[in-house]
Amino acid sequence: MSRGKSDELVTSLLTASRALVGVSAASLASVEQQVTLVQFRTLVVLAQQPHTTVGAVAARLGVNPSSAQRQIDRLVSQGLAVREENPTDRREVAVTLSTTGQRIVEDVTRARRKALTGIVRALPADQYQSLITALDAFAAAAGEPSANEAARLGW
Repeated sequence: MSRGKSDELVTSLLTASRALVGVSAASLASVEQQVTLVQFRTLVVLAQQPHTTVGAVAARLGVNPSSAQRQIDRLVSQGLAVREENPTDRREVAVTLSTTGQRIVEDVTRARRKALTGIVRALPADQYQSLITALDAFAAAAGEPSANEAARLGW
């Protein structure tokens, strides 16, 4: 890709990301008294990777393990996540969402889906497939789960 096209693509992504950030911020409004944006992102990782370790959460968030541990400590103290000892290796502790944590992720996701549905309906239907292909490629390049995997997880 030429530098000019690359810059044009980045500019388009920045514009689209502003719209997506607006949708994300609005969807979090109903839970802002319960969780911060960083805590919500941690909940999303736990929803994507149930029964995972602090190290795996840290890697997925791109933070050091002590930062992930502090986030998880806060979520556990709020009743949004649960630590579970591995019965076959007592040194390993898995973290998973609590029922309340799962509900928060589902509620926010439902609000985002509703807002995005309104935006999608404003698009020409003949552009759907090319947009799906482009967004799937973008998500894969960013390390996000595939659309099929996300759907399986309820996203």
